[in-house]
Amino acid sequence: MSSTFPRRALVSVSDKSELGPFVRGLAELGFEIVSTGGTGRFLMQNGVPVIDITEYTGFPEMMDGRVKTLHPRVHGALLGRPDLADDAQAMHEHGIIPFELVVCNLYPFESTIAKPDVSVAEAIENIDIGGPSMIRSAAKNHAYLCVVTHSSQYRRVLDALKGGPVPTALRRELAAAAFEMTARYDRAIADYMDRLCAAPAQSASDALI
Repeated sequence: MSSTFPRRALVSVSDKSELGPFVRGLAELGFEIVSTGGTGRFLMQNGVPVIDITEYTGFPEMMDGRVKTLHPRVHGALLGRPDLADDAQAMHEHGIIPFELVVCNLYPFESTIAKPDVSVAEAIENIDIGGPSMIRSAAKNHAYLCVVTHSSQYRRVLDALKGGPVPTALRRELAAAAFEMTARYDRAIADYMDRLCAAPAQSASDALI
């Protein structure tokens, strides 16, 4: 990451296990933390200052949080390659600061559909859209940033960052784990939808698995 940019991490998680100590560690290393709704509130309650995603994008969260990170200033910061002239020019023109680290996990779709009386509507609302998009963007661009998708990775990443940028081999390993997670997540959604298609037709608002 170029020294012309501040060290910046994007943090947006459903499972907040062990998150507070990890992100405090990032802040102590000089990272600015950009975060979303509930994650941002959790971090501030744990003494970590955050830049709210709406402040960064200049666009409010809407539709009960369905739309918050699907924005060019977010994905430009995830997919941008600052050492390529065209990317660098676009980032400069649009005020995009690249992320060095993305910390993201997904809505609990599998545990939601495991509930005996879950409705189709509840299951559908637990299909994460923004999370997989951010994870895949960061994993694709792992040559430039690091994607962290599970609390079991926190200590290793924090230890690596204490010595400088996360090494290439670890970034690639974490990118592979990220793609494995999104593939498994999409497989669970596809299997659930297949079961719905095979079941007798019911109201989408109150159908049960």
